[in-house]
Amino acid sequence: MSALLDLSGVSVRRSGRLVLDRVDLRLDSGERLALAGANGAGKTTLLRAIVGLEAVETGKILAFDRPRRDDGDFRDLRQRVGFLFQDSDDQLFAPTVIEDVAFGPLNLGFTPAQAVERAKAVLADLDLLSLERRVTHHLSGGEKRLVALAGVLAMDPDVLLLDEPTNALDEAHLARLTAILAELPVTMILVSHDAHFLATLSTRAVLLEDGRLKPAVAHRHQHRHDHVHFHPVDEN
Repeated sequence: MSALLDLSGVSVRRSGRLVLDRVDLRLDSGERLALAGANGAGKTTLLRAIVGLEAVETGKILAFDRPRRDDGDFRDLRQRVGFLFQDSDDQLFAPTVIEDVAFGPLNLGFTPAQAVERAKAVLADLDLLSLERRVTHHLSGGEKRLVALAGVLAMDPDVLLLDEPTNALDEAHLARLTAILAELPVTMILVSHDAHFLATLSTRAVLLEDGRLKPAVAHRHQHRHDHVHFHPVDEN
């Protein structure tokens, strides 16, 4: 069976520095790939290269059995690969939640009524329908993260690229996001500094280090330490 994504010998240079050095990566249908690495290792650069947002110096990108070389090739690819950015404010731009989530389906050729129907269906699936009329820049950080994900899912992608999806999430929103992603029948690449989040969701892991990808495995360590919890105070 052919891979959904297949990168061979991909190198990317930024400001004279070789960020990705002959990277090989294969992503098969149904996989949830954890992409780990230190800050500045090039994880975001790799995701951007996959969808043509980062110029590749050398190497080949094959996606859905087609070579991807110029912007036209990647324009088609971006309709099938959903990219959740690190910063939700970079992704949310429409005045209201429903308008933002409906934007992707509109670009796919849906009528306005169909786009709104699709947006409402996705918001309902994520238990976010109560936010549909909210102003996007008035949302909390966790709400923005989930609405940005709804906008990506509204385009019904075959692959998800999730760049630090746990950013700005409190415990409740993190648990909700984890549960949502666990139920999605979508192939994905997950980038996060939250090792527990990656270990919970991923089926395979790779480590990006010194510009190269290496197979990785999650190790669990038992620690003995105190847990601090906050409880409401009864003032009566």
